[in-house]
Amino acid sequence: MPFDAISRRGFLGSSAALAAALPQATTANEKIENAKQAALDILKPSATDLDHGLKLHAESIVFDGYGFAPHAAVDGDAIRRAVEAGASDIELKDMREDMVMTRATVSSAEHAEFLQAWKASGVTCIFQNCGEEGNDPMVLMKRLARFTYLTDALRDDLRRAVFPGDVQRAKDAGAGSLYFTGNGVPLTQAWVSPEDELRYVRIFYQLGVRMMHVTYNRRNVLGDGCAETSNGGLSDFGRSAVDELNRVGVIVDVAHSGWQTSLEAAQRSSKPMVASHSTCGALYEHIRSKPDPVIRAIVDTGGYIGICCIPRFLRRSGDIAAFLDHIGHVVKKFGPDHVAIGTDVAYQSRLATEEGAKLPPRPRQRTRWAALWPPDSFNTTEAMTQSLAWTNWPLFTVGMVQRGHSDDVIRKIIGGNVLRVLEANLVG
Repeated sequence: MPFDAISRRGFLGSSAALAAALPQATTANEKIENAKQAALDILKPSATDLDHGLKLHAESIVFDGYGFAPHAAVDGDAIRRAVEAGASDIELKDMREDMVMTRATVSSAEHAEFLQAWKASGVTCIFQNCGEEGNDPMVLMKRLARFTYLTDALRDDLRRAVFPGDVQRAKDAGAGSLYFTGNGVPLTQAWVSPEDELRYVRIFYQLGVRMMHVTYNRRNVLGDGCAETSNGGLSDFGRSAVDELNRVGVIVDVAHSGWQTSLEAAQRSSKPMVASHSTCGALYEHIRSKPDPVIRAIVDTGGYIGICCIPRFLRRSGDIAAFLDHIGHVVKKFGPDHVAIGTDVAYQSRLATEEGAKLPPRPRQRTRWAALWPPDSFNTTEAMTQSLAWTNWPLFTVGMVQRGHSDDVIRKIIGGNVLRVLEANLVG
């Protein structure tokens, strides 16, 4: 069953009628409907803007510049049995991750909800996170394998895209697609030579990875991550890594890099590079934001900053209105060619809570290595999160129509700029 094009319904003037005008799932899904209503309550679009935005969204290439395919619920009983059998923490972690990422291939209920969420979003392609944070090739390989399998198993509905033209072909066929990104540069970690350390970059490119993080929160051998207080910048080896990514045709991504690392990576890159899922420090200064001088350096490469859907990074109202403010800031200061949307959020199966309740309690775990975050007292509300739900993508477009952005500008923001940067990084 292919993903259907988004349809539009009549507008009758009330808030309920506005909700009815949005893409409807084949069966009722209260989670999608509640998120839709939360966004509509904030936007309050006119009938004209709603109708125009939905039509534009349906007709356009919509490319999430960094995100996640809809997440399935785990099989709680299977994990409980593994716990009782004495499974290790690593085995249990792998089981959970595998189920969340691939159960849509074996569970009819999860498959149906996967398609339902994708249809509601109107997304053509996702730059899918296919690498666990870090630089170990075998660790990076696991998510890459899972999403390769997902696209193989759901090939009638979901395709693996490895070149820009694949995205349009998938849309023409009524299918969704995934482009792959890794959360780190794969390194041999033998420390023989820079060339030896970086030889897996091409291997992962051949496996379909088209974008890589320079760092993730912490310092690594390439540079400082965004959570390091030192802000030390790109290392000598980091400069070699940027050169190799450029040479092979992999987009340099500094979304989780420190400001100085991001600046120096942009100054080094000979091809358009990105901060795929970030925010504007000029509107709210957060470790995951980028200040205007860093955005300017990224823009000067021909790249873009992708605005994410994380309330605590956006602040202000922390909702869809704040999200649109960040998009507007980049358009006004740097131009419409240099902003995209990298949601960094996923749709979660409605069965997740029920299945999670089946799991036995586990001992408290230490904070994982990559999760270096400063103390933060900000309270994210349900209304904020719902308004920025992944399935509300059509309302992101409607919101930009309300803000007065032209159709051409909106097409760039919701997909065109990602495709342009992909094209610019092609080799040969």
